[in-house]
This record gives sequence, C-alpha cells and structure tokens, in this order.
Amino acid sequence: MASSWPELEKQYYLGVFRRAPMTLVRGQGTKVWDSAGREYLDFVAGIAVNSLGHCHPVVVKALAAQAQTLIHTSNLYYTVPQLRLAELLVKHSGLDKVFFTNSGAEAVEGCLKVARKYGKEKLNGAYEIICAQGAFHGRTMGTLAATGNPRYSGPFEPLPLGFVHVPYDDVEAIKRATTEKTCAVMLEPIQGEGGVNVPRDGYLKAVRRWCDQRGLLFMLDEVQTGIGRTGYLFGYEHDGAEPDVMALAKGMGSGLPIGAFLVKERAAVLVPGDHGSTFAGSPLMCAGSYAAVRHIISRKLPQRARELGTYFMGRLAAMREEFPFIVEVRGRGLLVAMELKGELAQKVVSAAWGEGLLVNPVKPTALRFAPPLTVTRRELDSCVQRLRRALQRVGSAGS
Repeated sequence: MASSWPELEKQYYLGVFRRAPMTLVRGQGTKVWDSAGREYLDFVAGIAVNSLGHCHPVVVKALAAQAQTLIHTSNLYYTVPQLRLAELLVKHSGLDKVFFTNSGAEAVEGCLKVARKYGKEKLNGAYEIICAQGAFHGRTMGTLAATGNPRYSGPFEPLPLGFVHVPYDDVEAIKRATTEKTCAVMLEPIQGEGGVNVPRDGYLKAVRRWCDQRGLLFMLDEVQTGIGRTGYLFGYEHDGAEPDVMALAKGMGSGLPIGAFLVKERAAVLVPGDHGSTFAGSPLMCAGSYAAVRHIISRKLPQRARELGTYFMGRLAAMREEFPFIVEVRGRGLLVAMELKGELAQKVVSAAWGEGLLVNPVKPTALRFAPPLTVTRRELDSCVQRLRRALQRVGSAGS
C-alpha cells in the first residue's frame, strides 16, 4: 500500500498541491518519518505551525483529556477551555477581546470585517484598507484581495474592492495612499510567505503613529510571526508597536487547526449577529491550544528562539564564503530565510531531501527555515551539516 499513496491522491484528491515525494506517517519533536521508514529533520514544521514540535506531550495530554470530556458544543453555550484560552491570550497580548477561528485566513477575514464596520461607524463610512505589496494574508476571496498578488489572485478576479497596496517598509507610501476612504492599515511584522522580509527598525512604530494621527486602525497579521516565532511572544514587540487588531493562528495550536483575531476595546465594534462560526473555538482545539501557549510562555521559549535564531543565522551566514551563490541570510528568531543567486531554491530543497532534511522554497530564490521553538542547538548544527551537503550537490551540478 505504501507505494500507492501518491496514486490514491491523484485519483481522489483535488490536485491543488505540489507535494514532496514522500508520505509522512509519524512525527516526534523535530523529526518525522515517512512510509518507507526514512527519518527527516523537519525545519518546515507544518509551515511554522508546530511550535512545540510533533506530538508534544503537553498538547497530546490536553487533547486526550478533553476528548474524553467534551469535544464540540457550538458557540451557543459557554465552554471552559475557550474562556481559559481567551483570558490567557488577552492577558499576554495587550489587546482586550478575542474571537477564535479555525485558520489564519479566517482570522484575517475577521480583521477585515472589524475594519469595515469601524470605518462605517467611526470614519464616515470609510472602507479602504492599505496593505503591503509582497504580503500574504490567505486564500479566501477577501484575504486574496488583501494579498494583492496576481500569482494567487489572478484566476479568481474580479476580487472584492477596497484594498490599496503600497511598497512594504515604506511609511511615506502609506501616508501618500491615505485618503478619506481609508479605515485601516494592515501589515505583517515580517512578510513570511513573501520571503521572510524583515522591515527596518522603527517601521511599525512609525505606521502606528500615522494611524493614531489619522484615527485609523493599525492591524497586524501575526499568523506566522505570533506566539514566539520571531523571538518575542508577538512580532510587534520588536518595535513596541502594539496593534488595534491582530490575527493569530499557526503556532498557537502547535499543529491544531485554530486561529484568533484580537481587538482593542476601541475596535470592539462587532455585536451579536455580526460574526460567527460553528466549529471555531471548540473545547477540543482550545484545550490543546491553551496547553501549547501556556507551555511556550512558562518555558520562555520566545527568548530561547531569539537566542537560538541568532546562533543559527550566524552558522548559515558563515556558509557564504564556501558557497558564493548564497546572497543573504535574514530573519528574526526561528523564522529565517537564505536568499540564493538565481532560482535555485527548489533544487536545494530536493537535494536536502536526500540528506534527510525538510526545508521549503518560500520563493524561487529563497529557502525558509521555521523549526519548532523546541529545536536544540545540536539539531541546528545537524541542519547546517545536511544543508551544506545539499548545497555542494547543487553547486557541483551547476559548475
């Protein structure tokens, strides 16, 4: 049966993914195993999702206990896991209210609805949201429009209106784009899918000031950067630029399908009937997420990610002398990219599979590394060794 999994996928599954040539069947910590028994060091981690690695005991234990107690009720009733997680996130985020979702895209959709209603009620009907070029906010129709990248949105046009796109890391461009129709600015603290693009220090704080001056909502998509990934619990902390509205997902569940959007009191404009979801904030997902987030905070994993990220980026940057086709290493914490000269990323990724290493091509010229926050220094060193061998393969093939 093992050899037929790709054939089954081709027969039964909608072909929207370009999958790696392996079927993963088991994971533990920073490692996964495929159906042939081969072991891999996983530096994709579910695309920055598995913040505690695969099958961490605190998450597994919380899920098992909750699954024997109460799995789903809908949001017609109060449930304890949901409210415990809400309290934990609010107390550590600086925001005031939270709504849970099933994914990052849904979390961003919630932010968009908040912005639209805020503009309608507070800004004389303003409805436009300024976003950045190179962003990625999701694949629903609304988040595609916010993303504004023809690579993703082209086949689905016309898209919803009300989005203006400006260059990333350019405060003056935001100021020029602001009109009486503007209700909010939405940015990523680091553009993850765009290539792990890190803005200059002070960028977010300058945008925060501009939003305050104009009465706009300052919204951050922290789906990829939130919950310790960049070396702080939230990416906005690098600049001290607290948002009015924030989207979370990925790392907050350490593998579970859960997201959230949080709002400051002044942006808490949604009332009964404005928003909802059948599955969002289920007792099962909230119990697992609460265990994961509490563990991340209590074990100070964001600070650990900051320290290990500095070490890891140093090791990667040192490889530039050996491999002149490495252009740059960039990132924060354990969200890191290696920029390559030419469209070599997929070749390196394929070579890395042969070395038992999983990384992903965040764009044709760049590799992304997003290991679990629990990764060890020894595993970082092992990644560098395996990557070196993959780079040697690619370099010798191109010479």
